Amino acid sequence: MALNHFTRVLPLSLAVALASCAGNGEHKDPATPKADILAANADTTVNPAEDFFAFAEGGWLKANKIPDEESSWGIANLVNEELYKRKLTINEEAAKTAGSNRTSEQLANFWAAAMDTAKIEADGMKPLQPVLDKINSAQNLEQLMDVAAYMHKIGVGVFFSEGVGQDEKNSELMSYQLYQGGLGLPNRDYYFKTDERTAKIRNAYPAYIRSIFMLKGDDSATANAKAESVFKLETAMAKASRTIEALRDPYANYNKMDIGRLSSTAPGVAWQRVFTGIGLPKVDTVIVGQPEFYKQLSMLLKTTPIGTLKDYMSFHLINDFASYMDSKLVNTKFDFYGKTIRGAKQMRPRWKRVLDAEEQAIGEILGQLFVKEYFNAQAKKRYEDMTEAVRAAYKKRMENLTWMSDSTRKKALNKLAGMTKKVGYPDKWKDFSSLQIGKNSFAENMMKANEWWNNYSISKLGKPVDRTEWDMTPQTYNAYYNPSNNEIVLPAGIFTVPGFRDEELDDALVYGYAAASTIGHEITHGFDDQGRQFDEKGNLHNWWSKEDEAQFNKRAEVLANQFSNMVVIDTLRINGKATLGENLADLGGILIGLDAFKESKAYKENKTIAGYTPMQRFFLGYALGWLYMQRDEELATRLLTDVHSPAKYRVNGPFPNVPEFYKAFNIPAGSKMFLPDSARVALW
Repeated sequence: MALNHFTRVLPLSLAVALASCAGNGEHKDPATPKADILAANADTTVNPAEDFFAFAEGGWLKANKIPDEESSWGIANLVNEELYKRKLTINEEAAKTAGSNRTSEQLANFWAAAMDTAKIEADGMKPLQPVLDKINSAQNLEQLMDVAAYMHKIGVGVFFSEGVGQDEKNSELMSYQLYQGGLGLPNRDYYFKTDERTAKIRNAYPAYIRSIFMLKGDDSATANAKAESVFKLETAMAKASRTIEALRDPYANYNKMDIGRLSSTAPGVAWQRVFTGIGLPKVDTVIVGQPEFYKQLSMLLKTTPIGTLKDYMSFHLINDFASYMDSKLVNTKFDFYGKTIRGAKQMRPRWKRVLDAEEQAIGEILGQLFVKEYFNAQAKKRYEDMTEAVRAAYKKRMENLTWMSDSTRKKALNKLAGMTKKVGYPDKWKDFSSLQIGKNSFAENMMKANEWWNNYSISKLGKPVDRTEWDMTPQTYNAYYNPSNNEIVLPAGIFTVPGFRDEELDDALVYGYAAASTIGHEITHGFDDQGRQFDEKGNLHNWWSKEDEAQFNKRAEVLANQFSNMVVIDTLRINGKATLGENLADLGGILIGLDAFKESKAYKENKTIAGYTPMQRFFLGYALGWLYMQRDEELATRLLTDVHSPAKYRVNGPFPNVPEFYKAFNIPAGSKMFLPDSARVALW
């Protein structure tokens, strides 16, 4: 189940890792200064008043292209290219010292099994056969759900999604939560949207299912019949699933009930038995995100032939592990998910794909070795201090709001003051000593890692919440706000500018790149359309007056409407309601990051660098954080599945609402980047 975090997720599918905040790029001769990255990326033939993104990044966009193995390319990839090499070195060094400590042995074994292509090809479907046998041996629905429970343990979320997480209405309690899930296409809209791009993907999906069954050993006619039945079942599940925007309502997606009520909502399934199979002790209550989905699922489980249910489970097992299997399965999955859906032309090299899998399975083990080599305490302090400067700027803005009442303001300020910051890396690491990673099988190691994470999650049920825990590795180019902990988590990697050491970056750039687009963004998530519904202790309850809530919604709706009117590709528009939280966080981050920057020495000295004033470099620095180009297929996919707007619009969208932007770049009335005062968002 997806964590209830509001993250600065980048417009990429991979989780991109960090380069050292103090050691990016090669150490060149100091007598040969590096070119200024902001000036180098700019295209001065473009009028910033017409398309600021093209002005700020057009030089880079013209000089680069998306590699065939990628569906998009940008800043995170540039960081990751440096990191891949460093993580490869860590794995190679681990192999040399594998006998000396447990950490090195786990990394070495994982790498050896994943890179042993000869054995992987010889094994074929062998790693999955024990689970396929379990599916085939089930004689009735109860036995089949026993197998489904086991599949959840090893990371295959058939039929539904589930997991242990903080109770949104009692943040001190870890609760068991059920959500909609079990689909093979990215989300429910892919089963029903009628635009040409989505229809093309939907029409290709049954053929992909058919190809998986043929690789499993079925003849063409049998595989075709199975594919049609599985697709029909998933379509019925999708029909009962909520849309991406409906999933953003925390109250509507919080339905606590005891097991008896769950059984009456979704009868015919021995739910406690399923939970026990997943590894849970006796469960008294669960939080069901979408009860209507479980009602429909119950009906489908009772009325669908058991053979079709088995085929559905077999397909999802193979599909989920195909990337770790022989080349036929790897290529078949890539052709559909990589090429058809995402628009990539070829796969990444194997060693990079293995590092991505390692990050998913045992990334924190890798992180322990990584921070020893590549993290700098001076950089950590810089961003801790910057976080406090941004917090202070937000406090001042809140104190001066004219539309917010004193009672709501007091609570908002308490929440802001109580927000925990985590910068760089965790103070304590998870203990992976019980995880058995061998050299026998790539797929088996992924199953074992998934089961370890399942057991780790389940072990939290009924225990005090560990508020020190991180849900990202330190080498991650990402960040998040966790409403249940009222915390912002800022891994060291999110501050990285590829090719530069941290001390080489001027404050104006860093305030835009880090203080605005990351620190301010995450802090603002605590007060966006979702985050504002959680109090200072992380509990979901309405602490706003009706008048203040109405004012917030009225002002936020202006931003939602702005983005809903943006056509990105073909006739596809941004979903302003689904992306509202991220768009609010972008705009809020810019405003409070800018306020904090105005208190800095760099702003007050007002020295130009590479021809740009500090204020101009702030806006250019922010734009650098969204340096991306994307294939049309990727853009279309993101518009349907992502709560983040495409990169270009995360720049061109919020800037016209910022008064200082107009002065910094002389934006005249009538230009494309201009909005009259009456049309601008007046929230924070």
